Amino acid sequence: MNRIWIIVALVVCAAQACKHDPILDELIVEDPIDTTGGGPDTTVFQGNPCDPDSVYFVNEILPFLTASCAQPGCHDAATAEDGVVLDSYFNIVTTGDVEPFDPADSEIYETITDSDLDDRMPPAGEDPLTAEQIQMIYDWIAQGAQDNSCSSCDTTEVTFAQTIYPIIELKCQGCHSGAQPSSGLSLEDYGDISTIAISGALYSSITGSNGYPLMPYNSNALPACEIDLIQTWILEGAPDN
Repeated sequence: MNRIWIIVALVVCAAQACKHDPILDELIVEDPIDTTGGGPDTTVFQGNPCDPDSVYFVNEILPFLTASCAQPGCHDAATAEDGVVLDSYFNIVTTGDVEPFDPADSEIYETITDSDLDDRMPPAGEDPLTAEQIQMIYDWIAQGAQDNSCSSCDTTEVTFAQTIYPIIELKCQGCHSGAQPSSGLSLEDYGDISTIAISGALYSSITGSNGYPLMPYNSNALPACEIDLIQTWILEGAPDN
């Protein structure tokens, strides 16, 4: 019974959806408020978490091209062998004749896979690119040859005061605070929030798992980093730190 009450209460966690009927009868809501428009960015912790299926130029391509190719006497700015400079995104794409989405028609890919060893780069006597690096260049070009990067979500120093509370304050307290919090569920302080966290309801709600509807209700899911931060805090025992 307590679990059912928590589900009903948490469905109003988004500040934008305070004024809706309780979730009853197969979770049908009358006249839900559309919050999918161009409202303000409410991401508390910025960043672009790394997607394992994507190749990132700044993180993966540039480091090994710089180390293997953009060296004195080869493809650094000073030497520019054959007019090719491989020390930045602009130079790699332009002088390396990169054709986004078309690795086979990209000069840089043709050169590192040339069947003629005399023409293949890096030249004989230098450390060749690994099969993994060659595949990475292929995938990067096939994905559009973007000047992209990602950052891992830092979960090493998660605290309630500096990490968790700001998320809850922005995403939930618009409804779940004050004298009459929605569905009688207050998320104003550590005691309120830790109770829901330890029960498992908080994480299940923000991930839409274990039978819980996805929260915040009628809004976009929390960014992956914010979910990871909340999960880390819960796994550490939801401390008041």
